[in-house]
Amino acid sequence: MEKLNRRTTLKLMGLGAAALAMGRGLAQQAPTADQLVKGKNAKLIVLSQRPVVLETPYDLLVSQPERTPKEILYIRNNVDLAGYNTVEGASLEGWSIEVGGLLDKPFTLEAKELLNLPQSEVTMVLQCSGNGRSLYQPRTSGNPWGRGGVGNVTFRGVKLKDLLAAKGAKPTEKALFITAHASRQGGAAEFVRSVPIQALENALLALSMNGEPLPAVHGGPVRLVFPGFFGVNNVKWVQKIEFAEAENTTAEQMPRYRVPAIPNTHLPFLPQEPGGRYTYTFATSRPNWLVNVNSFIFAPLEGQTVEGPYVRVEGVAFNDGIVPIVSVELSADGGRTWFKAELEKTERSFGWIRWRRTLYLRSGAHEIMARAWDAAGRSQPLDGNLAWNERGYEWNGVMRVRFTVA
Repeated sequence: MEKLNRRTTLKLMGLGAAALAMGRGLAQQAPTADQLVKGKNAKLIVLSQRPVVLETPYDLLVSQPERTPKEILYIRNNVDLAGYNTVEGASLEGWSIEVGGLLDKPFTLEAKELLNLPQSEVTMVLQCSGNGRSLYQPRTSGNPWGRGGVGNVTFRGVKLKDLLAAKGAKPTEKALFITAHASRQGGAAEFVRSVPIQALENALLALSMNGEPLPAVHGGPVRLVFPGFFGVNNVKWVQKIEFAEAENTTAEQMPRYRVPAIPNTHLPFLPQEPGGRYTYTFATSRPNWLVNVNSFIFAPLEGQTVEGPYVRVEGVAFNDGIVPIVSVELSADGGRTWFKAELEKTERSFGWIRWRRTLYLRSGAHEIMARAWDAAGRSQPLDGNLAWNERGYEWNGVMRVRFTVA
């Protein structure tokens, strides 16, 4: 009996060790994007499991140059809403939105009422303000985004100003900001963002994206969208909208999503010593609001070998949509000489503008740079690291692509 017990004990110990090793192996196999979010492409890069943060691989992004499909669109969620990690639409039934604050006639509406109001549509660049963060040196804090935290999408819904008109409501003269609150159902963490009252002109209560019901993981059933603003300001799962005299003071407004700045100056940022720390206050920093001017090279791709000597270079450019993109320039000699690309269109746009140019390049290794200019005279710095900030926001240095001409 003693031998049997010893043998059994040793066997159980062996099974336990095997199970432990197997458990460790399973733990090391991180879930893929499609396992985290139903309907997402498995190739998306998982930067965070909770809350979900997924980056679009650059080759997937450039494969869809017109509109970025929901299956490959990046995700940057600051909170997880239980049951909403899917690209399928969420039901409007039972969803209500409170609109108040400095409003002469506060009201609450059932979201399904929006279907009966005039619908508007906008194509816009949706971009995380941390997109390109990994290009800053030294490394900054936050998810290590490459260039895949961006997409070009079409939202459709009801303009906030049209909703106010339908309800006979107007913001008071003291209202200087629009503050949006995300739903906290299921015990979700608080998420609140404020933008200037001027954003009311184009603000949209989005119900659909790319002609389909707004995906739950991207803010469905209703997302408050501000074209021309960085993604963080486009509040998902919106359930409360306030008109206010000042920015809200929650963590996502202060100290997060801000860059060093001197108020009441024309400087886009206050240069910060790379690797240094900064004290963020409302007086010494500005929020990540308007998208800065930027351009991406979609072809050739980094490391490619292409046929020459005539090489087609193409990509996209975008800004905040306040003024049009007027030029995209290319350089193949380190910035000594520049060639203008042909723009697809030259009018104002919240979406990205496609551009192209054929260059004569001899066989061998090459590096192409691209920079965009807009009608306000804004462009991209040759050295994006000039805007280094400890959280790695708003990278817009010129894009450089190295490739070989056969």
